[in-house]
Amino acid sequence: MPPISTKNHLVAHTSTVPASAGQNVKLFVREHDGTPPGANAQRRAVLMLHGRSVPSVVAFDLEHDGGRYSWARYLAEAGFDVFLMELTGSGLSPRPEMDKPCNANPQHHAILTPNPIAPGTTCSPPYAHELGNSKSEWGEVDTVVEWIKAERGVTKVSLVGQSAAAFVFGPYAIQNPGKVESLLLLAPIYPPGGRASVPPKSFGPPVATFPASTPLSLFGFPMNLSSRTGLENAWDKEVRSPNQRAAGMVDAVWKECMAVDPVGKAWGGPTSGSPEGVLRFRNSYWWGWNQDTVGIDGVLGDEVPVMIVYGEHDATANSAPTFSVPAFYDAVPGPRKLMFRVAGAGHSMVWERQSKVLHHLSGQWLRHTRVEDLDKGSYYVDEDGAYTDTV
Repeated sequence: MPPISTKNHLVAHTSTVPASAGQNVKLFVREHDGTPPGANAQRRAVLMLHGRSVPSVVAFDLEHDGGRYSWARYLAEAGFDVFLMELTGSGLSPRPEMDKPCNANPQHHAILTPNPIAPGTTCSPPYAHELGNSKSEWGEVDTVVEWIKAERGVTKVSLVGQSAAAFVFGPYAIQNPGKVESLLLLAPIYPPGGRASVPPKSFGPPVATFPASTPLSLFGFPMNLSSRTGLENAWDKEVRSPNQRAAGMVDAVWKECMAVDPVGKAWGGPTSGSPEGVLRFRNSYWWGWNQDTVGIDGVLGDEVPVMIVYGEHDATANSAPTFSVPAFYDAVPGPRKLMFRVAGAGHSMVWERQSKVLHHLSGQWLRHTRVEDLDKGSYYVDEDGAYTDTV
């Protein structure tokens, strides 16, 4: 098989993020071209989107241990054209109002003392608004989807999202079924009682009373932060099986997070002048994703088939009553839906031993909208890879 061609792109977009509304910006997209020579007529395009905090290039394309954890490269080697996008405020896409440390969540200022905030110093966000919102992020996804369609000559794109990507890809698929081949969500964050709409208008565009240039001003800061210790502690809580996570993985993930953010790399740490780095990520206001909106027009599980994968130790996407993966599966209205609960895995399955199961499931789904001979239902995947019907 010929080598996979990898390119980084900057896709032109007119921003509707309030902090940069109306500006021409460039959204970062990485491409792994997996179409064999001479097979252009059979191209299959996949768009992958990160969750709340970790950029796509780290979540889906980790450069560690020979690339064995790169989900994107696995799919490219399986013959798909794979695109990894990063929303405004994440990774290598624009980060307006995020280079000022006081614009971080005030609860996170301790992480920034003494680098770069001097001890004893207090400050308030000079941009006292969230950075993005559902409308702006749906718009960025649509720009990239249309760009992929034009670049690759396809009519539809398969969507693959992790964690909080569900807030973006779920409503986007409902609103644009003609552009979406299928929807695959890993560890989707789904709040049954979440916001249905941005007040006072109902779900879906256009939101006439919410001009793109007007911040909602509901959260009061544009940027969240996490330290390396925070990443490790959150991950440790879900490591419950032998050999679930290989040695050195926290360091490998953190190294890649810092590689795509030179500003964040220079912040954090308890010793003045010796930063340990912080993970910077956008603060967005989301709506349109709950028990009432999932079933709109009966799109999900019908026009747009849905597959869900999550780890049995995942306490991030399953923290009842706030979030529930099984509740999302139940809410999908159509019959074309599959769900797999994977043994020995947590919310960070992309970097764990069971990532191999995730890769196999996704390759099957994206090729056939089924896995082996399974095209609907809920299943448990044991340590040996056997499926058990859980219904």
